[in-house]
Amino acid sequence: MKVAVVGATGLVGAVMLKVLEERNFPVSTLIPVASEKSVGKKITWKGNEYAVHSMDQAIAAKPHIALFSAGGATSLEWAPKFAEAGTYVIDNSSAWRMHPDKKLVVPELNAHILTREDLIIANPNCSTIQMVLVLQPLHKKYGIKRVVVSTYQSVTGTGVKAVNQMENERKGISGEMAYKYPIDKNVIPQIDVFMENGYTKEEMKMVNETKKILNDEAVKVTATCVRIPVMGGHSESVNIEFSKPFELIDVRKLLEDTSGVVVKDNPAEASYPMPLLDAHNRDEVFVGRIRKDDSVENGLNMWIVADNLRKGAATNAIQIAEYLLSKHFIA
Repeated sequence: MKVAVVGATGLVGAVMLKVLEERNFPVSTLIPVASEKSVGKKITWKGNEYAVHSMDQAIAAKPHIALFSAGGATSLEWAPKFAEAGTYVIDNSSAWRMHPDKKLVVPELNAHILTREDLIIANPNCSTIQMVLVLQPLHKKYGIKRVVVSTYQSVTGTGVKAVNQMENERKGISGEMAYKYPIDKNVIPQIDVFMENGYTKEEMKMVNETKKILNDEAVKVTATCVRIPVMGGHSESVNIEFSKPFELIDVRKLLEDTSGVVVKDNPAEASYPMPLLDAHNRDEVFVGRIRKDDSVENGLNMWIVADNLRKGAATNAIQIAEYLLSKHFIA
C-alpha cells in the first residue's frame, strides 16, 4: 500500500502523518510530497526517515492513495495527474468540493455514495464537517428548514504562519503576519476573501457544502465566520429551525446515538464542550448547550466543537481512505 501525503511539511500534512500512524493505516511505502524548495528534505515517520518527493517523483511511484493538503491551486493542477496514474486522491482543499462530478464526503454520513470510479474525492471544509455531522440525523428526523451559524475558528485553520503570529504577539515579538490585523486579544470577522454578496468565501463554503452533503437544496443556511486567538479547534453557535416539533430528550438521545458525536451538556455542572479542553487531539465532534429557541417555532440552539486539524481535515480524509480499503476499491 503506497500512500502519498501531498503537503507533508504543512500543519495539516503533519497531522495526516500522525493520524495514519495512530489508526495503524496499512502503509507499506510512504511518499511525502511538498513544494520544490522542500524536495530532498527528510521527515521522520514511525521512527524512519523519508525524503520529501516532488510531484512528478510521487506520480512516478504510482501511489494507491494520495492525501492532498497543499491548497486549491495545487490540487487543481496535480490531482487529475495523480488520478490519471490510477491513484485515489482525497483532497482537503476547496478545489473539488462543489464540482458536480466529485463527491463531497463525511464518512459517517455519506461514504456509501462513493464508487470505484471516484478517483478524486473532496474533503469538506473543517467548519462544515463538524456541523453536518450533528445536523444530518436531526434533518432526517425533523426536517431542517433553516440554519444560522456563527463560527469561532482557531488560528490553526490558517496554518503555521498564523500560529506563529499569535505566539509572537503574546511574546511582544515582531514577525511575519498571517492576518492583516493583530489576532491576540482580538477577533477578526473575516475568514478568506469577501465575495460580491458581502459574505466571505468561508461562509459560502458552509452554505453550499451543507446543502450538497445533506443532499437537500431546500435547506437554508446563513453563516458568519470569525477567527479567534485560540488553539485546539473550531467552535460554532448553531441555531436550527425545524419543520417538525421536537423534544429535547429525543434530540439528545439521537445525537448520543450518532457515530462520531459526543454530547457534553450539563448546565448544572457548567459542563459544555471547549476546544482546548475537549476537542484538542480528539476525533469526535462535541455538542452541548442544547436548548430550545422559543423565539421561533420548532427552534433549537446548540454549541458544536471539534479539532479542525483532525476531524475537520486529516482524520476525515483518512476515514475516507479506510472506507475505500473496506470496499476493496484498492487492490
